[in-house]
Amino acid sequence: MSLSLHQASVGVFQATLTPLLAILDKAAAHAEATKFDPAIYATLRLRPNMFALPRQVQACCDQAKNGTARLAGIEAPRFEDTETTIPELKARIEKTLAFLGSVDKTALEAGAEREINFPIGPTIKAKMKGGDYLLHFVLPNFYFHVTTAYGLLRMAGVEIGKRDFLGSIPGLTTL
Repeated sequence: MSLSLHQASVGVFQATLTPLLAILDKAAAHAEATKFDPAIYATLRLRPNMFALPRQVQACCDQAKNGTARLAGIEAPRFEDTETTIPELKARIEKTLAFLGSVDKTALEAGAEREINFPIGPTIKAKMKGGDYLLHFVLPNFYFHVTTAYGLLRMAGVEIGKRDFLGSIPGLTTL
């Protein structure tokens, strides 16, 4: 079986962002059940010099949409990065999922060998072949930010575990 670029990108992003929606639902339920001020979620960070929860969610969405768009050779939608509440973060993920679902598979597959130019900070540009870009830049960054968002909510007392993080695993059959 060969693995397509679409499966390795859009498929992975969809299979990971969808459980993140459910995790955010659990965070909202946790806040309500424990009388925890949900505005505090927006301030959560692991270290003072790390992104807070909203930016972690924004960053994983950005990796998914921008990486996919670059691979497909199209313009990514621009989001304003103003989300601070659980409903706003969920809406950001839903917009990202909608964009991912709209990307032409053929255009995406053509990106495997294309040279991708991209920023790696405010002043530095880089380039890589599409397949390497996905596997060695986009996916690690995507998982870093998703995992950090998960960890922040777990640290806040939201009762989530690895099954919540993994969600419904495509192709998995239990025996």
